[in-house]
Amino acid sequence: MVKAEHLVKRFGQNYALNDVSFEIQKGEVVGLLGPNGAGKSTTMNILTGYLSATSGAAFIGDVNILDDPIGAKKKIGFLPEQPPLYPDMTVEEYLRFVYALKGCDPDAKAREGHLEKICTAVRVQDVKKRLIKNLSKGYKQRVGIAQALIGDPELIIFDEPTVGLDPKQILEVRNLIRTLAKDRTVILSTHILAEAQAVCERIIIINEGKIIADERTDNLSKAIKDGFSYELKITGPQKDVLAALSDLPGVKTASATGERDADALCYIVESDRGVDPRKAIFNLCSAKGWYILGLEPVGTDLESIFIRLIDGTAQDAAPARRKAH
Repeated sequence: MVKAEHLVKRFGQNYALNDVSFEIQKGEVVGLLGPNGAGKSTTMNILTGYLSATSGAAFIGDVNILDDPIGAKKKIGFLPEQPPLYPDMTVEEYLRFVYALKGCDPDAKAREGHLEKICTAVRVQDVKKRLIKNLSKGYKQRVGIAQALIGDPELIIFDEPTVGLDPKQILEVRNLIRTLAKDRTVILSTHILAEAQAVCERIIIINEGKIIADERTDNLSKAIKDGFSYELKITGPQKDVLAALSDLPGVKTASATGERDADALCYIVESDRGVDPRKAIFNLCSAKGWYILGLEPVGTDLESIFIRLIDGTAQDAAPARRKAH
Protein backbone atom coordinates (compact mmCIF):
# COMPACT_ATOMS: atom_id res chain seq x y z
CA MET A 1 0.00 0.00 0.00
CA VAL A 2 1.13 3.55 -0.72
CA LYS A 3 -0.49 6.71 0.57
CA ALA A 4 0.04 10.39 -0.18
CA GLU A 5 -1.51 12.85 2.25
CA HIS A 6 -1.88 16.49 1.20
CA LEU A 7 1.47 16.65 -0.57
CA VAL A 8 2.70 20.15 -1.35
CA LYS A 9 5.97 20.88 -3.11
CA ARG A 10 7.10 24.42 -3.80
CA PHE A 11 10.12 25.62 -5.73
CA GLY A 12 10.38 29.25 -4.72
CA GLN A 13 6.94 30.76 -5.22
CA ASN A 14 5.85 28.10 -7.70
CA TYR A 15 3.86 25.00 -6.76
CA ALA A 16 4.94 21.74 -8.37
CA LEU A 17 2.34 19.95 -6.23
CA ASN A 18 -0.57 21.54 -4.43
CA ASP A 19 -2.49 19.33 -1.98
CA VAL A 20 -2.13 15.95 -3.71
CA SER A 21 -3.69 13.00 -1.87
CA PHE A 22 -4.36 9.39 -2.92
CA GLU A 23 -4.12 5.83 -1.62
CA ILE A 24 -3.21 2.75 -3.65
CA GLN A 25 -3.76 -0.74 -2.32
CA LYS A 26 -1.79 -3.95 -2.79
CA GLY A 27 -2.67 -5.63 -6.06
CA GLU A 28 -3.57 -2.41 -7.88
CA VAL A 29 -1.93 -1.19 -11.08
CA VAL A 30 -2.44 2.57 -11.19
CA GLY A 31 -1.54 4.86 -14.07
CA LEU A 32 -0.15 8.28 -13.19
CA LEU A 33 -0.86 10.55 -16.15
CA GLY A 34 -0.50 14.22 -16.95
CA PRO A 35 1.10 16.61 -19.45
CA ASN A 36 4.73 17.69 -19.16
CA GLY A 37 5.28 19.77 -16.04
CA ALA A 38 2.06 18.55 -14.41
CA GLY A 39 3.74 17.15 -11.29
CA LYS A 40 4.08 13.43 -12.13
CA SER A 41 7.86 13.28 -11.70
CA THR A 42 7.70 15.36 -8.53
CA THR A 43 5.15 12.94 -7.09
CA MET A 44 7.30 9.93 -7.93
CA ASN A 45 10.43 11.60 -6.56
CA ILE A 46 8.67 12.27 -3.25
CA LEU A 47 7.35 8.72 -3.04
CA THR A 48 10.83 7.31 -3.64
CA GLY A 49 12.50 9.68 -1.18
CA TYR A 50 14.51 11.51 -3.82
CA LEU A 51 12.74 14.78 -2.94
CA SER A 52 11.13 15.85 0.31
CA ALA A 53 7.71 17.50 0.29
CA THR A 54 7.29 21.08 1.47
CA SER A 55 4.38 19.77 3.53
CA GLY A 56 2.23 16.66 3.73
CA ALA A 57 3.30 13.04 4.15
CA ALA A 58 3.97 9.94 2.06
CA PHE A 59 3.69 6.40 3.41
CA ILE A 60 5.01 3.16 1.96
CA GLY A 61 3.06 0.54 3.84
CA ASP A 62 2.95 1.94 7.36
CA VAL A 63 6.32 3.71 7.06
CA ASN A 64 6.51 7.49 6.69
CA ILE A 65 9.24 8.07 4.11
CA LEU A 66 10.33 11.31 5.80
CA ASP A 67 10.60 9.74 9.28
CA ASP A 68 12.29 6.51 8.14
CA PRO A 69 13.64 6.96 4.59
CA ILE A 70 15.83 3.83 4.68
CA GLY A 71 12.99 1.63 5.94
CA ALA A 72 10.61 3.04 3.34
CA LYS A 73 13.08 2.68 0.47
CA LYS A 74 13.54 -1.01 1.28
CA LYS A 75 9.90 -1.42 0.31
CA ILE A 76 10.30 0.33 -3.07
CA GLY A 77 11.48 -0.80 -6.48
CA PHE A 78 11.94 1.96 -9.06
CA LEU A 79 12.56 1.86 -12.79
CA PRO A 80 13.24 5.41 -14.05
CA GLU A 81 12.79 6.33 -17.70
CA GLN A 82 16.52 5.77 -18.24
CA PRO A 83 17.36 2.46 -16.50
CA PRO A 84 20.28 2.91 -14.04
CA LEU A 85 22.58 0.39 -15.71
CA TYR A 86 26.36 0.01 -15.71
CA PRO A 87 27.24 -0.91 -19.31
CA ASP A 88 30.64 -2.43 -18.53
CA MET A 89 29.19 -4.97 -16.10
CA THR A 90 27.64 -8.25 -17.08
CA VAL A 91 23.98 -8.68 -16.21
CA GLU A 92 24.93 -11.12 -13.45
CA GLU A 93 27.51 -8.76 -11.95
CA TYR A 94 25.14 -5.83 -12.06
CA LEU A 95 22.28 -7.65 -10.34
CA ARG A 96 24.60 -8.91 -7.60
CA PHE A 97 25.85 -5.34 -7.16
CA VAL A 98 22.29 -4.01 -6.77
CA TYR A 99 21.47 -6.87 -4.40
CA ALA A 100 24.35 -5.81 -2.14
CA LEU A 101 23.40 -2.11 -2.40
CA LYS A 102 19.90 -2.90 -1.19
CA GLY A 103 21.25 -4.70 1.86
CA CYS A 104 19.59 -8.03 1.08
CA ASP A 105 20.47 -11.32 2.77
CA PRO A 106 24.27 -11.71 2.27
CA ASP A 107 24.10 -15.50 2.20
CA ALA A 108 25.34 -16.56 -1.24
CA LYS A 109 22.74 -19.33 -1.62
CA ALA A 110 19.89 -16.97 -0.74
CA ARG A 111 21.27 -14.34 -3.13
CA GLU A 112 21.61 -16.68 -6.10
CA GLY A 113 18.18 -18.18 -5.53
CA HIS A 114 16.59 -14.74 -5.34
CA LEU A 115 18.34 -13.45 -8.47
CA GLU A 116 17.59 -16.62 -10.41
CA LYS A 117 13.90 -16.23 -9.60
CA ILE A 118 13.95 -12.63 -10.85
CA CYS A 119 15.93 -13.46 -14.01
CA THR A 120 13.39 -16.15 -14.83
CA ALA A 121 10.47 -13.77 -14.27
CA VAL A 122 11.89 -11.09 -16.59
CA ARG A 123 13.40 -13.63 -19.01
CA VAL A 124 17.06 -12.61 -18.98
CA GLN A 125 18.57 -15.99 -18.02
CA ASP A 126 20.11 -16.42 -21.46
CA VAL A 127 22.04 -13.11 -21.28
CA LYS A 128 23.30 -13.20 -17.69
CA LYS A 129 26.93 -13.57 -18.76
CA ARG A 130 26.83 -10.81 -21.38
CA LEU A 131 27.97 -7.22 -20.96
CA ILE A 132 25.05 -4.85 -20.58
CA LYS A 133 26.41 -2.51 -23.26
CA ASN A 134 26.07 -5.33 -25.81
CA LEU A 135 22.40 -5.97 -25.08
CA SER A 136 19.46 -4.80 -27.18
CA LYS A 137 17.18 -2.03 -25.93
CA GLY A 138 14.57 -4.62 -24.96
CA TYR A 139 16.98 -6.66 -22.86
CA LYS A 140 18.36 -3.54 -21.19
CA GLN A 141 14.82 -2.62 -20.20
CA ARG A 142 14.29 -6.09 -18.76
CA VAL A 143 17.49 -5.79 -16.73
CA GLY A 144 16.20 -2.45 -15.45
CA ILE A 145 12.98 -4.15 -14.36
CA ALA A 146 15.02 -6.92 -12.73
CA GLN A 147 16.92 -4.44 -10.54
CA ALA A 148 13.61 -2.90 -9.45
CA LEU A 149 12.40 -6.34 -8.27
CA ILE A 150 15.42 -7.11 -6.12
CA GLY A 151 14.47 -7.33 -2.47
CA ASP A 152 10.81 -8.18 -3.22
CA PRO A 153 9.57 -4.58 -2.78
CA GLU A 154 5.95 -3.91 -1.85
CA LEU A 155 5.74 -0.95 -4.23
CA ILE A 156 7.11 -0.84 -7.78
CA ILE A 157 7.17 2.41 -9.76
CA PHE A 158 7.68 2.30 -13.52
CA ASP A 159 8.44 5.54 -15.38
CA GLU A 160 7.87 5.08 -19.13
CA PRO A 161 8.76 1.35 -19.06
CA THR A 162 8.21 0.65 -22.78
CA VAL A 163 9.89 3.67 -24.40
CA GLY A 164 11.89 2.55 -27.43
CA LEU A 165 10.66 -1.05 -27.42
CA ASP A 166 9.22 -2.86 -30.41
CA PRO A 167 5.57 -4.05 -30.36
CA LYS A 168 6.44 -7.59 -29.23
CA GLN A 169 8.64 -6.29 -26.40
CA ILE A 170 5.92 -3.85 -25.35
CA LEU A 171 3.40 -6.68 -24.99
CA GLU A 172 5.91 -8.72 -22.96
CA VAL A 173 6.54 -5.82 -20.56
CA ARG A 174 2.82 -5.14 -20.18
CA ASN A 175 2.15 -8.79 -19.35
CA LEU A 176 5.00 -8.75 -16.84
CA ILE A 177 3.59 -5.66 -15.12
CA ARG A 178 0.20 -7.34 -14.77
CA THR A 179 1.87 -10.41 -13.26
CA LEU A 180 3.89 -8.33 -10.79
CA ALA A 181 0.76 -6.61 -9.51
CA LYS A 182 -0.70 -9.83 -8.12
CA ASP A 183 1.11 -9.37 -4.81
CA ARG A 184 2.45 -5.81 -5.06
CA THR A 185 1.38 -2.23 -5.58
CA VAL A 186 2.35 -0.90 -9.03
CA ILE A 187 2.44 2.72 -10.21
CA LEU A 188 2.94 3.28 -13.93
CA SER A 189 3.79 6.73 -15.26
CA THR A 190 3.54 6.98 -19.02
CA HIS A 191 2.82 9.38 -21.88
CA ILE A 192 1.40 6.49 -23.92
CA LEU A 193 -2.30 6.61 -23.11
CA ALA A 194 -3.04 3.32 -24.86
CA GLU A 195 -0.54 1.67 -22.55
CA ALA A 196 -2.24 3.01 -19.44
CA GLN A 197 -5.59 1.85 -20.79
CA ALA A 198 -4.21 -1.63 -21.55
CA VAL A 199 -2.40 -2.19 -18.24
CA CYS A 200 -3.95 -0.01 -15.51
CA GLU A 201 -7.21 -0.64 -13.71
CA ARG A 202 -7.21 2.86 -12.24
CA ILE A 203 -6.04 6.21 -13.56
CA ILE A 204 -4.87 9.27 -11.62
CA ILE A 205 -4.49 12.39 -13.78
CA ILE A 206 -2.42 15.30 -12.47
CA ASN A 207 -2.40 18.75 -14.03
CA GLU A 208 -0.85 21.97 -12.74
CA GLY A 209 0.13 20.23 -9.50
CA LYS A 210 -3.37 18.97 -8.64
CA ILE A 211 -5.28 15.74 -9.12
CA ILE A 212 -8.08 16.39 -11.61
CA ALA A 213 -9.27 12.79 -11.95
CA ASP A 214 -8.97 9.58 -9.94
CA GLU A 215 -11.20 6.83 -11.30
CA ARG A 216 -11.20 3.24 -12.45
CA THR A 217 -10.11 3.14 -16.09
CA ASP A 218 -13.51 1.99 -17.32
CA ASN A 219 -15.27 4.73 -15.31
CA LEU A 220 -12.97 7.63 -16.14
CA SER A 221 -15.68 9.38 -18.12
CA LYS A 222 -17.31 10.24 -14.76
CA ALA A 223 -14.59 12.83 -14.24
CA ILE A 224 -15.73 14.83 -17.27
CA LYS A 225 -17.39 18.07 -16.17
CA ASP A 226 -19.79 18.26 -19.09
CA GLY A 227 -21.75 15.62 -20.99
CA PHE A 228 -20.83 13.28 -23.81
CA SER A 229 -21.76 13.20 -27.46
CA TYR A 230 -23.53 10.30 -29.13
CA GLU A 231 -23.68 9.50 -32.82
CA LEU A 232 -27.07 8.21 -33.95
CA LYS A 233 -28.43 6.74 -37.17
CA ILE A 234 -32.23 7.01 -37.22
CA THR A 235 -34.89 6.52 -39.89
CA GLY A 236 -37.63 9.14 -39.97
CA PRO A 237 -38.17 12.73 -41.13
CA GLN A 238 -35.16 14.84 -40.19
CA LYS A 239 -37.20 17.80 -38.90
CA ASP A 240 -39.33 15.59 -36.65
CA VAL A 241 -36.34 13.59 -35.39
CA LEU A 242 -34.38 16.72 -34.47
CA ALA A 243 -37.33 18.28 -32.67
CA ALA A 244 -38.03 15.11 -30.69
CA LEU A 245 -34.38 14.55 -29.75
CA SER A 246 -34.01 18.17 -28.63
CA ASP A 247 -37.03 17.83 -26.32
CA LEU A 248 -35.66 14.79 -24.47
CA PRO A 249 -34.69 15.39 -20.81
CA GLY A 250 -30.91 15.56 -20.41
CA VAL A 251 -30.23 16.38 -24.07
CA LYS A 252 -28.30 19.62 -24.44
CA THR A 253 -28.12 19.80 -28.24
CA ALA A 254 -29.12 17.71 -31.25
CA SER A 255 -27.90 18.25 -34.79
CA ALA A 256 -27.90 16.46 -38.14
CA THR A 257 -24.58 15.73 -39.82
CA GLY A 258 -26.03 15.46 -43.32
CA GLU A 259 -24.68 11.91 -43.73
CA ARG A 260 -26.82 8.92 -44.64
CA ASP A 261 -26.62 5.22 -43.94
CA ALA A 262 -29.12 3.42 -46.16
CA ASP A 263 -32.47 5.07 -45.30
CA ALA A 264 -31.22 6.47 -41.97
CA LEU A 265 -29.87 9.96 -41.29
CA CYS A 266 -26.95 10.61 -38.95
CA TYR A 267 -27.28 12.84 -35.88
CA ILE A 268 -25.05 14.05 -33.04
CA VAL A 269 -26.64 14.37 -29.60
CA GLU A 270 -24.82 16.01 -26.68
CA SER A 271 -26.05 15.19 -23.19
CA ASP A 272 -25.96 17.11 -19.92
CA ARG A 273 -23.37 16.05 -17.36
CA GLY A 274 -24.20 12.78 -15.64
CA VAL A 275 -27.04 11.97 -18.05
CA ASP A 276 -27.06 8.90 -20.27
CA PRO A 277 -29.83 9.57 -22.83
CA ARG A 278 -29.65 6.26 -24.67
CA LYS A 279 -32.69 4.60 -23.03
CA ALA A 280 -34.77 7.73 -23.61
CA ILE A 281 -33.68 7.78 -27.27
CA PHE A 282 -34.62 4.12 -27.70
CA ASN A 283 -38.05 4.66 -26.10
CA LEU A 284 -38.62 7.73 -28.28
CA CYS A 285 -37.82 5.91 -31.51
CA SER A 286 -39.93 2.94 -30.48
CA ALA A 287 -42.91 5.19 -29.79
CA LYS A 288 -42.48 7.05 -33.10
CA GLY A 289 -41.95 3.92 -35.16
CA TRP A 290 -38.44 4.97 -36.17
CA TYR A 291 -35.59 2.50 -36.46
CA ILE A 292 -32.19 3.01 -34.83
CA LEU A 293 -29.45 1.68 -37.11
CA GLY A 294 -26.61 2.95 -34.93
CA LEU A 295 -25.98 4.54 -31.53
CA GLU A 296 -22.52 4.93 -30.09
CA PRO A 297 -20.70 7.37 -27.80
CA VAL A 298 -18.18 9.75 -29.34
CA GLY A 299 -14.96 10.76 -27.59
CA THR A 300 -14.99 8.21 -24.76
CA ASP A 301 -11.54 6.76 -25.44
CA LEU A 302 -8.85 7.58 -22.89
CA GLU A 303 -7.09 10.05 -25.19
CA SER A 304 -10.27 12.10 -25.70
CA ILE A 305 -11.10 12.08 -21.99
CA PHE A 306 -7.53 13.06 -21.09
CA ILE A 307 -7.55 16.03 -23.47
CA ARG A 308 -10.97 17.22 -22.30
CA LEU A 309 -9.90 17.04 -18.64
CA ILE A 310 -6.65 18.91 -19.27
CA ASP A 311 -8.36 21.55 -21.41
CA GLY A 312 -11.12 21.92 -18.81
CA THR A 313 -8.57 22.49 -16.06
CA ALA A 314 -6.82 25.15 -18.13
CA GLN A 315 -10.12 26.95 -18.82
CA ASP A 316 -11.13 26.83 -15.14
CA ALA A 317 -7.77 28.24 -14.09
CA ALA A 318 -7.62 30.96 -16.77
CA PRO A 319 -9.65 33.63 -14.90
CA ALA A 320 -7.54 33.16 -11.78
CA ARG A 321 -4.32 33.48 -13.76
CA ARG A 322 -5.51 36.63 -15.52
CA LYS A 323 -6.57 38.14 -12.20
CA ALA A 324 -3.18 37.39 -10.67
CA HIS A 325 -1.49 39.39 -13.42
